[in-house]
Amino acid sequence: MARFVGPVCRLCRRSGDKLMLKGDRCFSPKCAADKRNKPPGPHAVTRRRVSDRGVQLREKQKAKYVYGLFERQFKRFFGEAEKQVGITGNNLVVLLERRLDNVVYKLGFADSRAQARQLVLHGHLLVNDHKLNVASALVKPGDVIKWREGSKKTEYFKILVEGIKAKTVPAWLSLDRQSLVGQVVGVPSSDVVEAKFETTSVVEWYSR
Repeated sequence: MARFVGPVCRLCRRSGDKLMLKGDRCFSPKCAADKRNKPPGPHAVTRRRVSDRGVQLREKQKAKYVYGLFERQFKRFFGEAEKQVGITGNNLVVLLERRLDNVVYKLGFADSRAQARQLVLHGHLLVNDHKLNVASALVKPGDVIKWREGSKKTEYFKILVEGIKAKTVPAWLSLDRQSLVGQVVGVPSSDVVEAKFETTSVVEWYSR
């Protein structure tokens, strides 16, 4: 499936927030969102006030940028969240966090969600001892994510073994740092997930 292949730093500047799309580079002095903290393109002396619809669109776009989804995919997740019991915005965040590529990123196997998606698509990881190369697959409590034996011989894996010691893992996941085997021990709570977008605005956008 096609992906956004342009400079992702422009997405951060456009949304007005650091979306952590380039891994470690986002923490370095090279981060474009820090160096040029203004939207890309021509800059007028005065800017118009953003309407309520504009704010809703911006938050929806931020959510898509963060998780690397296109409109059709994102709308499908929103539809599933709407059908569930509870607050739609919170349900949406939980569903997005349960995506396999996001879990691989949260376990520290990749520096960004885009990199995690690539690892999944190339078949480097096993879920419950079965190859699963669908980045949008939803994990559930009890699922075990580990590296394929052949992938452990790569230079990337050898570097990861050393670098993962400094990474933190959310409470709803567990990680054996020696064998690099991760497990889903619970369902992510919307209270502890650090969402980069306003869920209320996203719900309002689709409720027009």
